Amino acid sequence: MNDYGDLLAQGADLVSRTAPPEISPLQLLVVVAGAAGLAIPRWSWRWFGLLATVTHELGHAFAAVTSGQRLSGIRLRLDHSGTTTTYSRRRIATAWSCFWGYPVPAIVGASLVWAGLNGWGPAALAVSALFMATSLVFLRNLAGFLITGAAIAGCTGLVLLVPSPIQGQVAVALGAALLVAAVRDLAKLVHIHLRRRDRLATSDAYLLFRATAVPSFVWIILFSGVVASAWLAAWQQVSLIMPGGA
Repeated sequence: MNDYGDLLAQGADLVSRTAPPEISPLQLLVVVAGAAGLAIPRWSWRWFGLLATVTHELGHAFAAVTSGQRLSGIRLRLDHSGTTTTYSRRRIATAWSCFWGYPVPAIVGASLVWAGLNGWGPAALAVSALFMATSLVFLRNLAGFLITGAAIAGCTGLVLLVPSPIQGQVAVALGAALLVAAVRDLAKLVHIHLRRRDRLATSDAYLLFRATAVPSFVWIILFSGVVASAWLAAWQQVSLIMPGGA
């Protein structure tokens, strides 16, 4: 019984607020540089982009489940593509789950930045690991298990082995990298519609057009609006610790 109580106490500690990390403007620049190093160079994007894909597909899955659809399975691939299969007789529910792919990495990124700067970095990483762990039952291919398993192991290792203040900085860096990843993926989507129309079947904007008759460019604008809002929300948090911030 004591062991069970200790386990509950440890679990509560993992999702409790800690003291916000003290991040100087110089440290913030280092954190942002780390985020850029993850999301911009091609060699690092090859691997970090897989986390963005996981986040994208989990966005579809979460939207599907919360709108009453049946989630059949999730497939992730090493080329940064993925598929989330859902079933619904309601067209609006299908459109809802299809929309929440591209914007979700930016939303999660902004949430991680806020959490990291406000003492919730360890909790955000723990919840992220738990959320990805619940998705394992829906994965339908080996690559999906490998990608998600590696992401879970990374988050768990950070939570268990890294001091809380550093976890806050890591959460900010991961959040910033996901914000950059969202822009990269939007640029790739626009490229498909402008120059690689033979791949339109892979575009959520095109699938939304097929489901609703609303033109693809409208959906791309809506994706961009949500991503831009997430960037603004993250910047408002970061600006508070910049010289002259409130």
